[in-house]
Amino acid sequence: MQAFQPVLPAARKAMQETGRLTVVALGSSTTAGSGASAEDRSYPFVLQTELRRRLPGAEVRVLNKGVGGQSAYDMLLRMDTDVIEEKPSIVIWQTVVNDAIRDIGTEKLTKILRKGIAKARAAGIDMILMDLPWLPREERYPQLDDYRAVLTKTAEQQGAALFPRYAMMKGWSRSKQFTEEELVGMDGLHLVDAGYRCLASRIADGIVAAVGDIRIRAVSKKAETVD
Repeated sequence: MQAFQPVLPAARKAMQETGRLTVVALGSSTTAGSGASAEDRSYPFVLQTELRRRLPGAEVRVLNKGVGGQSAYDMLLRMDTDVIEEKPSIVIWQTVVNDAIRDIGTEKLTKILRKGIAKARAAGIDMILMDLPWLPREERYPQLDDYRAVLTKTAEQQGAALFPRYAMMKGWSRSKQFTEEELVGMDGLHLVDAGYRCLASRIADGIVAAVGDIRIRAVSKKAETVD
């Protein structure tokens, strides 16, 4: 399974200098928590819990800015208010699925993604783009592959981290770690509780690997100063 090893310089710096980590989860229904049995089973809520557990002593907030049904352009329009004004170190942008289903055009999508990444970078925010999901009945959405390719290529060209959701979910399916019903809900599109929990855990793995050691050193240095 593809490893998630993001480079997060803004988050590392924030942890080193302040001991704080703020993450904005920007997205559509997956971020909002469609398919989850309760609000605290959504991936942003579980991610906050995981990060707080793994980064003891740090001040961690994960803000859920998911709005079901939104396109990449819809999210770009609210990036100033919902992301930049919150002054996070990291934004996780979950998008493209609705654009692919509506088939807005790959060139148009590329421009939107580039603008969003540029906005975050100009504000000193680390961008993590979330790959599209693997779906048990992919044949229903034949255009998804083309849009996934745009997302992957844009992330690579713009130097944004890409969370490998597609590879992760496909790996789960092949390993029989989950039944189809545990992986994707009745609508055939959205994760359910078990999937959201594992999704959040994998994102936390990458973030903690990128920033956790900085926090440990900062705490140790402070303790030495007190002594």
